[in-house]
Amino acid sequence: MTHHIVSARAPASIGNVAAGFDCLGLAFGAAWDEVSAHKTDGDAIASLGNVSGLVSALPGEVMRNTALRAAQAVLDMAVADFGARLDVVKGIPMSAGMGGSAASAVAAALAVNALLPSPLSQDDLFVCAMHGEAASANPPPPDNVAAVLYGGLVLIGDGTPQKVTPIPLPKDLVCVLFHPDLKVKTDDARNILTPDVPLGTTVAQMRHVGGLVAGCFLNDLDMIGQNLRDGLIEPQRASLVPPFGAVKAAALENGALGCSLSGSGPSVFAWVESQKRDAVEKAMKDAFGAADCAVDVYVSALQPCIAEIMT
Repeated sequence: MTHHIVSARAPASIGNVAAGFDCLGLAFGAAWDEVSAHKTDGDAIASLGNVSGLVSALPGEVMRNTALRAAQAVLDMAVADFGARLDVVKGIPMSAGMGGSAASAVAAALAVNALLPSPLSQDDLFVCAMHGEAASANPPPPDNVAAVLYGGLVLIGDGTPQKVTPIPLPKDLVCVLFHPDLKVKTDDARNILTPDVPLGTTVAQMRHVGGLVAGCFLNDLDMIGQNLRDGLIEPQRASLVPPFGAVKAAALENGALGCSLSGSGPSVFAWVESQKRDAVEKAMKDAFGAADCAVDVYVSALQPCIAEIMT
């Protein structure tokens, strides 16, 4: 059956997940972007239609819009004989460290792919969505795209396309995320990072990545709590979110397993046992409030979610 309109949605995501810079990503189902692809006659070109939700306008140029760029990559890879007009509903804040650019790219790739008579594979869509993500940051980090396309918590390895391995999520945990009224651009947050890292810092971070992944496989909350930390990237970026130090301390003092920047920030997330969620959420909110920083809070059980075609 040939479709002429297909809608898809993709969740927010948390890049790095503290320990795993550019190699761990977590799909976060507290907010979603939606893209509807309308099949158009003529040249195989992606174009922008209606924009709604948290924003009312997005760039209309393909190379500056993650959704359009991903859609165009699908049309080009499939050698399509039609075009696609995209309507975008932004439910994920922009420049928030919540993977909004990746969500739009993945949702667009999924929607346009469903218009094809012979759809591309998931690995091909990963390549196309990464082309889309490059409109936000170039070179594009893979963690957010992989998390929302493959679902849940993922480890990104090497290869072309990069190998994506699902990691089991620990039971009975909640992810609490605060989005402060601050803006941090991904490129700016990457440009401040030093290219040289002390050996001791590198070794400690390797232990944290391995320990976090092992803790998830073993459902060992103590191991997760010992390793859901970032001594490599977080110290270099913390100044971009002035209340971060106080917010993190408040989360940990009230029982959070770990607390860190979500991606490049400014959002801050914590993993919390369900019964401690209220105390941690209140403590983090109070810490932001003490710094006169307005915030929006997003909360979701730590459970698999994935980008999907909407029926």
